[in-house]
Amino acid sequence: MTSTSNPRDLRAELETLTTEAFRPELADIDRLPTLDIARLMNAEDASVPAAVAARLPEIAAAIDAVAARMASGGRLIYAGAGTAGRLGVLDASECPPTFNTDPAQVVGLIAGGPEAMVTSVEGAEDSKELARADLDGLVLGASDTVVGVSASGRTPYAIGAVEHARARGALTIGLSCNAHSALAAAADHGIEIVVGPELVTGSTRLKAGTAQKLVLNMLSTITMIRLGKTYGNLMVDVRASNEKLRARSRRIVALATGAEDAEIERALAATDGEVKNAILALLTGVDGPTATRLLEESGGHLRAALAAAGG
Repeated sequence: MTSTSNPRDLRAELETLTTEAFRPELADIDRLPTLDIARLMNAEDASVPAAVAARLPEIAAAIDAVAARMASGGRLIYAGAGTAGRLGVLDASECPPTFNTDPAQVVGLIAGGPEAMVTSVEGAEDSKELARADLDGLVLGASDTVVGVSASGRTPYAIGAVEHARARGALTIGLSCNAHSALAAAADHGIEIVVGPELVTGSTRLKAGTAQKLVLNMLSTITMIRLGKTYGNLMVDVRASNEKLRARSRRIVALATGAEDAEIERALAATDGEVKNAILALLTGVDGPTATRLLEESGGHLRAALAAAGG
């Protein structure tokens, strides 16, 4: 399926998409009591996790491929327009404080640039050329991954990003909410989460947006787990950039080691506040520099560093 500039053809194309389908049974929804509308909407939302569950094998395969590329120094790059683009930027922006990644390691591109995060940038989503230019600005390499995100699966910006990335040898993933989408077909890994027609016709910030958020959560979080950014389910690479996160850092060290507060403070002071290093020091008795060296030699994986230290 390809996009077209003919308004009549575009309308016909949209009418074939599940995400754009009209639901006659909801035609009088605006006449219902607020609580009834809320119940309807909640019931709709409850169907999304099952749609995601149906595509878990495809999601897992994509994650393993991403983790392999990132382990060799690659980046994870999201590209989308509108809601899809904003969700990618959101996921990327939350990786540094959660997993202590470099801001350039997980990147969110949105058609129209930063301005499009808060306002509509007309026409930006219709440009494959804009996607190519945005990616060229990042100087793509074969170890990078580009995830095109589009509810319809037909957005030129997302498709253009995937096509250009694939031509550059990067790994590509196409995330959409319609079956047999052009986006999934263009990518190495196609993930199609079919959530059905929206409560408000065509408003894909609803179920489709929720589905995309759930999948992006999985892509980044499980990739980071595979890369050793957690110890069990603890965020041991958390960046303590404010008082709340500093308190969380101390709590994570306590949960991982069972150490007393005074010991935890000493360990964090000796390791420049690095949670993973402090845990390693407390569990094995090594000093701060040794903890740093062991983690570097273990590729940042705490379990491997503990084994190397005999912990």
